[in-house]
Amino acid sequence: MRLSPHPRPAEHAPVTRALLPDLSPWKASADFRRLWKSGLISNFGSFLTFVALPVQLKDLTGSAAAVGAIGAVELLPLIVCGLYGGALADALDKRKLIVWTEAGQGVLSAVLLLNALAPHPMVGPLYAVAALSSALVSVQRPALDSLWPRIVAHDDMPAAASLNSLRWTVGGVAGPAVAGVVVAYAGLGWAYAADLLTFVVSLAYIVRIAPSPASHEASRPSLGAVLEGARYAWSRKELLGTYVVDLAAMFLAMPLAVLPFLADELHADWALGLMYASLPAGAMLVSLTSGWAARIHRHGLMVVLSAAGWGLAVAAAGVCGNVWLVLLFLTVGGGFDMVSGIFRAAMWNQTIPDELRGRLAGIELLSYSVGPQLAQVRAGGLAAWAGVRTSVVSGGLACAGALGLLALCLPGLMRYDARTNEHALRMRERRAVVRT
Repeated sequence: MRLSPHPRPAEHAPVTRALLPDLSPWKASADFRRLWKSGLISNFGSFLTFVALPVQLKDLTGSAAAVGAIGAVELLPLIVCGLYGGALADALDKRKLIVWTEAGQGVLSAVLLLNALAPHPMVGPLYAVAALSSALVSVQRPALDSLWPRIVAHDDMPAAASLNSLRWTVGGVAGPAVAGVVVAYAGLGWAYAADLLTFVVSLAYIVRIAPSPASHEASRPSLGAVLEGARYAWSRKELLGTYVVDLAAMFLAMPLAVLPFLADELHADWALGLMYASLPAGAMLVSLTSGWAARIHRHGLMVVLSAAGWGLAVAAAGVCGNVWLVLLFLTVGGGFDMVSGIFRAAMWNQTIPDELRGRLAGIELLSYSVGPQLAQVRAGGLAAWAGVRTSVVSGGLACAGALGLLALCLPGLMRYDARTNEHALRMRERRAVVRT
C-alpha cells in the first residue's frame, strides 16, 4: 500500500465542506477504520467507569480529598509505564502490544464489577484498579499514537487527529451522560458490566489490524533507549513547548475531581453526568466542524491561544451559580481544549521520525496525562480547604495567566509553521517514499 497524499479541500470550497471533517484517512485505510471503531466502543465504556468510580468513592468516603487521591495513585504508574511503554512501542509489534493491554483493561473492569456486587464494597480495590489501569493505558497509548502515522498519509495527519478526537468525544459525551442515568437508577454494577462488554467488542476489531513490527532502526527497550528519546525531545524546543503548555493547562484548570461536589452545591445531582459530558461535548462540536483545521499552518500559535481560552472558560464555569451556564462554559472549555489537542497532534505526527515515535509518544502521554492526574489532587485538596468554587475559579485564572507567560517564553512554538519547519519538511520527504 502506498502512503501517498490525498487531494486537499479546495481553498474556496463551500462553507459546509469547509466545516465538515476531512474523511480522507477513513476512506484510504481499512486499519484506520478498525482502530477508530475499536476506540469509539472502548472509550464509551471507559467513560462509564470514569464517572462511576469517583461517584462510588464519594459514596463510600464522602471526601473530596479521597476522590482527588485517584490522581495520586495513578501518577507513578503513568510516569514509569508511559516512558517505558514508549520504548516498548518502538521495539515490539505495536498491534500485539495494543491487544494485550486492551485485554488487561477488560480484566480490571471485571474486578470493579465484582467489587460493586459485593455486600460491602471496599475502597482499596478502587485505588488498586485505578493504578493498574493507569499502567496499562500508559503502555498502550504510545503504541496507539505511534501506529497512526504508519497507516495515515502525511498530509492527512491533521484530518486523522480530528477524526480521532471525534471518536474520543462521542464516547466522552455519550458515556458520562449514560453513566449518570445508569448509576442513579440501575446501580454501579451495570456501569462496570457495560464497560467490560465494550472491551470484548473492542478486541474483536483490534485483532483484525495488520501486524506493525518494529522499524529496523528501532532501539531495544532499555533506559538508554528512553534517554535517547528524551534527548531528541529536548533538542526540539517547539515540541517541548507543546508539552509544557498542555501540562500547565491541565494541572491548573482541570475541574473533574470536584464536579460531584459542584453538583451538590448547585442542588443539581441530576446534572452530574451532563457536567462530565460537557467537556467532551465541546470537543465533539469542534471535531464535527474541523474541516478548517487543514488550512491552519501556525499550529503552535493555535495551541497556546486555545489553551488560554480553556482556562478562562473553566474559570467562568466556577463563577456561575446557574447549572445551565456552568454546563455552557464547560462545553466551551472542552471546545478550546480540543482545538489545542488537534494542533498538538498534528505537530507531533508530522515531525517525529518513525523510529522514535513510540518513545516520543510516551513523553507526550506524560504531558497530557500527568497534568489531569495532578489536577485531581490539586482541585480536590484546594476544594477541601478553600471551597469548591474557589478551586475551580482560581485554577482557570491561573491557567490563563500561565499561558500568557509561556507565550513570551516559547518563541519557537509561537513561530512554528507546518509549511516551513525543517522537521515537517524532512518527514514529508521520507514518507513520500514509504511502502508498507
